[in-house]
Amino acid sequence: MLPIFISEAVPIYTILKILGIKLVIGMIAGFLIDFIIRIKNKNQKQEEEKIVDLCEKDHCHCHCNHGIIKSSLKHTFNIFIFIILVTLIINIIIFFIGKEAIAHFMLNKPIIGPLIAGLLGLIPNCASSVIIAQMYLENVISAATMISGLLVGAGVGIAVLFRTNKGIKENIKIIALLYSIGAIVGIVLELIGLKI
Repeated sequence: MLPIFISEAVPIYTILKILGIKLVIGMIAGFLIDFIIRIKNKNQKQEEEKIVDLCEKDHCHCHCNHGIIKSSLKHTFNIFIFIILVTLIINIIIFFIGKEAIAHFMLNKPIIGPLIAGLLGLIPNCASSVIIAQMYLENVISAATMISGLLVGAGVGIAVLFRTNKGIKENIKIIALLYSIGAIVGIVLELIGLKI
């Protein structure tokens, strides 16, 4: 989003306002989720879980043989290759679907717009933020719809989550929570008529 806004000479006040909205909503959601989890787990017996590092999950045992620097470089390279492949595949899909087709589903639709923007934000790639920012600048989508998509957008974080965390149910819960927050906030902001 930032490179698009900077290249289009969007006023710094507008950029800071968007980033501020994302920051405040993210903090509120984070504290609220943490509070709910603490209350939920308050009465449960706390068991200390063994933290399994990435080497043990990948069964590579490189931390035993090569030390932390070589292990870190190896895993960074593996994740880098994974991100490149995912990004390539997603960019090809977006190229064939087309930005116009995506915009058509979101144009001037007060409730559907934030829902679709949230789904677009789930694409594990920075392309979703670029498309959302461009559509906002071209007045195809509203500010609230843009905020919805940008709140959900985690870049390649979702791809890395699935790559490193083998708990599929936990990953799906995280994504559902991420999408719900973005979509609900987008709809609420749309209904109150957010203007940026």
